[in-house]
Amino acid sequence: MSIDQGTGNPAGTIRGRNYPAIRQFTVFLENRVGQLLEVVRRFEGSKVRIVALSITDSCECAFVRFLLSDPEAGREILERAGLAIIESDLIGIEMPDGPQPLLGICTALLQAEVNIIQAYPLLVRPRGKAAVALMVDNIEMGQDTLSKKGFTMITEGDLADVDLDEGG
Repeated sequence: MSIDQGTGNPAGTIRGRNYPAIRQFTVFLENRVGQLLEVVRRFEGSKVRIVALSITDSCECAFVRFLLSDPEAGREILERAGLAIIESDLIGIEMPDGPQPLLGICTALLQAEVNIIQAYPLLVRPRGKAAVALMVDNIEMGQDTLSKKGFTMITEGDLADVDLDEGG
């Protein structure tokens, strides 16, 4: 099962390497030893890399969130595995220079009254800089606000271009 929570358009029609949002896949797993390993192994032998990961667990299940270097191929792998997935759009932002890089991002979103729902760092460094993925309650407003404030967005193409062998 795949649900597109993006712009309301069918997945793949306007998406491309420079689409301003990055896709997150949420997988629901039984909370027991080895479940994450089984999912991660699904990507073995493919060119799809996990570029960000977040895990939230409860007593009975875990929600594993992935950002992938090739979302289209990654979705196929997850669907072939028979996993229930939810697809969501997140904002990818290059961390600005300075001692408190999140301060400017949070301030800009607060001024626009955009709420951050989820946040986690990318495991890779697109363009050699640290980056964060944010799920917000109004993605269009969040992207527009951050762009106008001069923040650099991370696209799916940036994630595909990262050389994992060189650490980013």
